[in-house]
Amino acid sequence: MSTSQKVTFKGSSGAELAAVLQQPASGAARGYALFAHCFTCTKDIFAARQIATSLAEHSIAVLRFDFTGLGESEGEFASSNFTSNVADLVSAAEYLGSEHGPVNILIGHSLGGAAVLAAAEKIPAAQAVCTIGAPAEPAHVEHLFTERSEEIRSAGEAEVLLAGRPFVIQRQFLDDIASVSLAERVGRMNKALLVFHSPLDKTVEIDNARRIYQAAAHPKSFISLDGADHLLTRKADAAYVASVIGSWAQRYLSSPATDAAAAPDGEADTVQVAEAGGSGLAQLIGNGRHELIADQPTSLGGGGAGSTPYGLLLAALGSCTTMTLRMYARHKKWPLKRAAVSLKHSRVHIKDCQDCETGAAAVDRIERQITLEGDLDETQRARLLEIADRCPVHAALTGRIEVVTRLAD
Repeated sequence: MSTSQKVTFKGSSGAELAAVLQQPASGAARGYALFAHCFTCTKDIFAARQIATSLAEHSIAVLRFDFTGLGESEGEFASSNFTSNVADLVSAAEYLGSEHGPVNILIGHSLGGAAVLAAAEKIPAAQAVCTIGAPAEPAHVEHLFTERSEEIRSAGEAEVLLAGRPFVIQRQFLDDIASVSLAERVGRMNKALLVFHSPLDKTVEIDNARRIYQAAAHPKSFISLDGADHLLTRKADAAYVASVIGSWAQRYLSSPATDAAAAPDGEADTVQVAEAGGSGLAQLIGNGRHELIADQPTSLGGGGAGSTPYGLLLAALGSCTTMTLRMYARHKKWPLKRAAVSLKHSRVHIKDCQDCETGAAAVDRIERQITLEGDLDETQRARLLEIADRCPVHAALTGRIEVVTRLAD
């Protein structure tokens, strides 16, 4: 599940642009993606909604917006062009960065794909770019109204029908798309690239995908959308694209915690924690190759996206306890079938505290209940209960712990 929130931000021309921010239901996003829709489409086209919803389920928040003069956005479409679309994308990225978190992934559909390729170098936080049925050059869209091109150039503008709707196309639009060359920008964008294209695409021929792929440096990938149409109107096609993006994008979510999650096993004792972004309390935790989310319940201002810090502390003690019991039983060849631990943390007040200046103090108490399954006699059970107190985390918690804190360079 995910949640959607309508937002607005100022576009490159100063017009108010309408957008939808699709977020994980927990509110804790591992990263942020920016979605650019196809030529004369809107943020609410089926493919955009399906992909945004699916990515949110992968813990990636997605901002999709209407370009100037389209959908619910202000401004005049006739006065916009490819260059202004690219500038709107940069404005959207700036909005996301200031209000929520830096853009990790750029996704563009059709001409929106060409736009994210052009905008990539202007959005340095983005680590990856994904195109869906994108033209290799923006000038490709002129074929949609070739029969009116001469009139547009001679008269300065003309009304054309696109997908059954009338749009005014001005000469400046044709001049603009003719002046943009994407190949060089793609070659130097220095970001991971994923290209989706259908071999049956009749709007943007698949050779465009080949040209984009060849222009890009590695890492790059191509996926053929066999049987799909240009707009991904079939739910299964849109869902497939969203699922692949969600999996592919995980390695390009650039937070300190996720960077730590890619660390080799030898660094598993080093833990990295960073805020997940947004206005909540969720934290991203990287431990070796593994990732966790910590949060607080909604009653304490969090989003309930993960275990609390004390919950993680209890988890460390509990898991260390059962591991220690298993290792000891294995060494003794005892028939321990399964060990389980239930733990609870509380603060207990002590009236007679010898180390406190006041007459009352509180200490942390952890109640640990151990369940042992298997054909064990009472002597073996009693010994395992003793061994539980010898697990390394137990020793650390009950011994002297020194925490040294310093600012990073």
